[in-house]
Amino acid sequence: MGSGQVTSTSEPFDFQGKHVVVAGLGVSGVPAAKVLHARGAVVTVVNDGDDARAREQAAELEALGITVRLGDGSSLPEGTELIVTTPGWQPDKPLFLAAEQAGVPVWGDVELAWRLRGLDGRKAAPWLAVTGTNGKTTTVRMLASILTAAGLRTAAVGNIGVSLLDVVLGEEQYDVLAVELSSYQLHWSPSLRADSAVVLNIAPDHLDWHGSMEAYARDKGRIYEGNRVACVYNVEDRATEDLVREADVEEGCRAVGFTLGTPAPSQLGVVDGILVDRAFVENRQKNAQELAEVSDIDPPAPHNIANALAAAALARAFGVPAPAVRDGLRAFRPDAHRIEHVADLDGVAYVDDSKATNTHAAEASLAAYESIVWIAGGLAKGATFDELVAKSAKRLRAVVLIGADRALIRDALARHAPEVPVVDLDRTDTGAMLQAVTEAKRLAVAGDTVLLAPACASMDMFTNYNQRGDAFAAAVRELGA
Repeated sequence: MGSGQVTSTSEPFDFQGKHVVVAGLGVSGVPAAKVLHARGAVVTVVNDGDDARAREQAAELEALGITVRLGDGSSLPEGTELIVTTPGWQPDKPLFLAAEQAGVPVWGDVELAWRLRGLDGRKAAPWLAVTGTNGKTTTVRMLASILTAAGLRTAAVGNIGVSLLDVVLGEEQYDVLAVELSSYQLHWSPSLRADSAVVLNIAPDHLDWHGSMEAYARDKGRIYEGNRVACVYNVEDRATEDLVREADVEEGCRAVGFTLGTPAPSQLGVVDGILVDRAFVENRQKNAQELAEVSDIDPPAPHNIANALAAAALARAFGVPAPAVRDGLRAFRPDAHRIEHVADLDGVAYVDDSKATNTHAAEASLAAYESIVWIAGGLAKGATFDELVAKSAKRLRAVVLIGADRALIRDALARHAPEVPVVDLDRTDTGAMLQAVTEAKRLAVAGDTVLLAPACASMDMFTNYNQRGDAFAAAVRELGA
């Protein structure tokens, strides 16, 4: 890690009379425009789309005196002094290229929230920040549960679906915030300085947005910049440790690892079914602190244990006592569609991990079970499946494929698991899920797990992964009726 004191660049910003462009409407653009307008900025919202929803949002903003340009998200309005963008807008858009040439700064909604925290007499709660390719939401919610168990006023916010702007400007006061940050959000957050942060893992994802794996990892690594107490990394994922080494942090900030194995000093890990802390204890060369049992984690799948260790590390960095880690993990219940046990039929477990929308998440899901009938497929988003199939082949009893890019998985199975039976359903309608589950039931025997872990996005067949998971659960219930 870089040494020396980091001075935050997030000095108070006077928006009065400033010409600010908000790039994009949606769940983050509309609140950003309202906040900026309320602080005296001259706000212009630009948006690529011009559909009914956009026109409805535009009318709401125009009623406040905010200018909105629909169908025109490329040109930089004259006199622009700042751009605040929604997370999804790609860095290579003409608007941002023009801004760079004109020397106009670009912030994301997270950067705006960071700049506004602590103003107007509010207490600026420290941020414990989480990113990674997979496991972010679960880890942030585990962390919030642990912090709550410690008696701290907290909230799980950010990319989890709770607006940071609403939280930092709201009336409720917090002691600390558990903040989920995506690579998109981190890209546009130049001055964010978390108290402590973790990168859970790094695997290829969103490469079309970032342009390369290196750029994707670099944006993830921004979360470590300026950390004050601890940079938490995954011992089993060297890329996360490399990001810590490259980070410029405050003097005294520590690198803290988490591992599913026995922890070394300055690490958290697992010993004989016990989560153990050798980082935040006195004389960590010789001493360790028991935090919780693996059985306290729901579900106790390997990747979920890793999530719990990461959450525990951030909480311990904030001074949370060991009993609160245990109590928080016991109280935590996972969100739907994340290794969710749906039912047992004829000795076969049916598990919904529709949230496994990429190969890295699917690999973790498949590693949690010994004998699997795997339901997979959807939109590949440029992914390849050879490594996933090769690592998981010994666990597969059979595979049922659905979705637009299922041929990519079928070909990987032919190369690396040719003996595994494959049912290829040439359907991309929502009703295909019932047929997929019916085929999986036919192929499974007592002791197996029928696992929906698609390794793909859902939008070829479903609105989102939630709808896909709901379809799976409904199909299981129909077969069990």
